[in-house]
Amino acid sequence: MHKVVIIGGGFGGLEAAKALGKIPVEVTLLDRRNYFLFQPLLYQVATGGLSPADIAHPLRRVLRKYGNVKVYQDEVIEIEPAARIVRTRRGEYPWDTLIVAAGSTVSYYGNEMWRPFAPGLKGIEEALEIRNRVLRAFEEAEKERDPEARRAWLSFVIVGGGPTGVELAGTLGEIARDTLRGDFRNIRPEEARIFLLELAPRVLPSFPEDLSEAAELSLLRLGVRSLTGVRVTAVDSEGVEFERDGQRGRLSARTVIWAAGVQGHSLARLLHEKAGAELDRAGRVRVSPDCSLPTHPEIFVIGDMASYPDGKGGTLPALAPVAMQQGRYVARVIADRLAGRASPPFRYRDKGVLATIGRHHAVAQFGRTRFRGVLAWLLWLFVHLIYLIGFQNRILVLIQWAFHYFSYNRGARIITEQGCRPSG
Repeated sequence: MHKVVIIGGGFGGLEAAKALGKIPVEVTLLDRRNYFLFQPLLYQVATGGLSPADIAHPLRRVLRKYGNVKVYQDEVIEIEPAARIVRTRRGEYPWDTLIVAAGSTVSYYGNEMWRPFAPGLKGIEEALEIRNRVLRAFEEAEKERDPEARRAWLSFVIVGGGPTGVELAGTLGEIARDTLRGDFRNIRPEEARIFLLELAPRVLPSFPEDLSEAAELSLLRLGVRSLTGVRVTAVDSEGVEFERDGQRGRLSARTVIWAAGVQGHSLARLLHEKAGAELDRAGRVRVSPDCSLPTHPEIFVIGDMASYPDGKGGTLPALAPVAMQQGRYVARVIADRLAGRASPPFRYRDKGVLATIGRHHAVAQFGRTRFRGVLAWLLWLFVHLIYLIGFQNRILVLIQWAFHYFSYNRGARIITEQGCRPSG
């Protein structure tokens, strides 16, 4: 049978595997984790609203009904296009068609030395690290007697004003003003300072301007101060240095979270070296209209790794709907090739964009239709529940959200040993 190897069990890889599970090919899915992670809700794990198991689902469970799909937990270390072999830490996997959907990694724009002081948010490990740092900051402030040191512990900086940064900032504002109110004796959590730094002239720069303004007003109501037009120049254990309008400044904060950008997975560089793939400035692979490599049409790159033109002079955003549609599309292309049929180029159907900013506040755009406030918030809840994989996960998350709504409490406010190192 025709052998298809898929690298990555995220949104794109999983959709490709499910679609290929319905045609007569032999499919092997490789991922270094044994679960699918619903990344859009990862920030809620980082802020104690959900537990990791609420947004993760075993890959084998998802694909159990597809008899021609095999799943292996393994890490890819080499791709050999000439020999059509993928090498992993535990073996080799031959392929006739290769789908690379390994996702993206956090980008510090060449400043990797900032990573220990400002963790990003791409996986469960990072989410737990952020959760520990946030909760530990309040614990350290409770013990601190020096006013300046206490103020630094109660200061939080989020770098990056996109959807992830905005949702993190809004949730931190809720934690400080509502969840932790009355829990401490020496500090008032509602006096915490939360700063959101964004290089663009406004937060949510990919959204229409009126929705960005609405989001900023919602953040202000939660005690979040957004600083736009800011370029971060240094990050250390005691704060952030930045430039704004030609002036230098510094924010003293013991907790810094990085939500500023992503870059292509390291496998993109490997494809560049081994298969002659062209990379864009973000390290993503430029692909043909059918999502394949121009130099190797038997290799497809989809999702966050792929740089695909959006028809407007830019590229498609690194969003789950893009990856999912590309995964299903590539499966159809493979089926067409096996049947000797031509395939039309990939066309993305825009599903809209949403971002939530605390209780009752969200912004959404679906085509030319825009929503804000309670209606957008309800849409955000509905869409994320629908996209969650697993009926049990949907029920658990719905119950958790209902409990948070009525009690203002977050049940996963646990500091664990993993990653419980305060920044400094």
